[in-house]
Amino acid sequence: MDNEIKTWLYDILQSINEIDSYYTDKPKKIDDYLLDLKTKRAVERNIEIIGEAVNRTLKKDKHFKLDNAQKIIGTRNRIIHGYDKISDDLIWSIVINNLPKLKEEITSLLK
Repeated sequence: MDNEIKTWLYDILQSINEIDSYYTDKPKKIDDYLLDLKTKRAVERNIEIIGEAVNRTLKKDKHFKLDNAQKIIGTRNRIIHGYDKISDDLIWSIVINNLPKLKEEITSLLK
């Protein structure tokens, strides 16, 4: 695997782990998320990083196989360019439903 792509995959994994670290001492509850602006912004920033890393990977290798790559990039673009139209429910859904699957996929690719 190309070293740049490997670096970007590690960046994705690091961002997911960082999001997970916000909840090591408490359960993941949307009500807590909604009340914590710092965590919301940190989660959004990490999702931006994930999207940018996926984007760079696909630019380097357009045949690189990663589930939902275009959706991940699209979410990054929506957060950055349409920040005022991103719902907390969407971000929370990504944290709960999509990031665990992405983490498994990235971990598998790095082995």
